[in-house]
Amino acid sequence: MNLLKEKKLFVMDMDGTIYLGEKIIKGAPEFIQRVRDNGAKVMFFTNNASKNPDLYIDKLTRLGFKAYRDEIVTSGDVTVGFLNKHRKGKSVYLVGTPALHETFEKAGIKPVKEGEPADIVVVSFDTTVTYAKLENACTLIRNGSEFLSTHPDINCPTEDGFIPDSGAICALVTLSTGVEPRYFGKPYAETAEYIEDLSGIARKDTVIIGDRLYTDIATGKNHGITACFVLSGEGTMEDVEKLDDKMKPDVIFQSVDHIR
Repeated sequence: MNLLKEKKLFVMDMDGTIYLGEKIIKGAPEFIQRVRDNGAKVMFFTNNASKNPDLYIDKLTRLGFKAYRDEIVTSGDVTVGFLNKHRKGKSVYLVGTPALHETFEKAGIKPVKEGEPADIVVVSFDTTVTYAKLENACTLIRNGSEFLSTHPDINCPTEDGFIPDSGAICALVTLSTGVEPRYFGKPYAETAEYIEDLSGIARKDTVIIGDRLYTDIATGKNHGITACFVLSGEGTMEDVEKLDDKMKPDVIFQSVDHIR
C-alpha cells in the first residue's frame, strides 16, 4: 500500500506519533512535508484536550513542524461541538486545565464554579486536578448531572514514560459514583463525523495514523477510515496480536519515518 499516493487526508495523532513530550519522533517533520508535497491535506488530531489549539501550534512550530490553525483538532473541540449542538444552554462543570476552560469559553460555554449546580459534568485530562475538583464532580454526578468526558485515553506518553490521562481520572469518578461517562474524541462516531465535515474529504480517502489501538486504530476500523499503526508510542505488536482480526490495523510501521 502506497499511502502517500492513495490518500487525500492524513489525520495525524501527535503524542507518541510525531513527538514524545518535547522529543521529536525521528523523521516526523519530513514525513509531514512529504504528505504536503504529494498534494494531500494534513489534520493534527489529538485526544489530549489539556492544551488548546493555539498551544499546539506553538509546540509544533517550536519542534520544527509546519502547522496551521485550521489543521489542529482536539477531543475538546469535538466535545464542545456536541454540547453546542445537542446540549445548548445546559450548565457545565469542567474538570480540565485552564487551556480547556479557554476552549469552552471561546465556544460560548462558561463552566460553573465549584459549589454551583450543573446539568453536565465534563471530565478531561487535567494536569491541574485537585481533590476538591474530583469531590465536586462526584457530588454533582451522584445528584443527577450527566457525566461526559472529552476522551478515554488511560495514559499519556511522554519522553519519560506514561502519566495518567483522562480515562484514568474518569475511572476514579466512576468507581466513586457508579456512573460511566459518555466519551468523545477518538474512537467515537462524533469524531469521525467531525473529521469528515471539517475536511470535506470522504472517509475512504482518509488515513488515520497513531500509536494507540483503542483510540487511533479503533477510529479507523469502526468508521471506514484506513488505520495506520505506528510503534513509536503506547501500543506494541503484542497488543496487536491480542485483537480480533477485524480490529487489527490495516498497516503497521515502526514509526512515521518508515511510511512511504
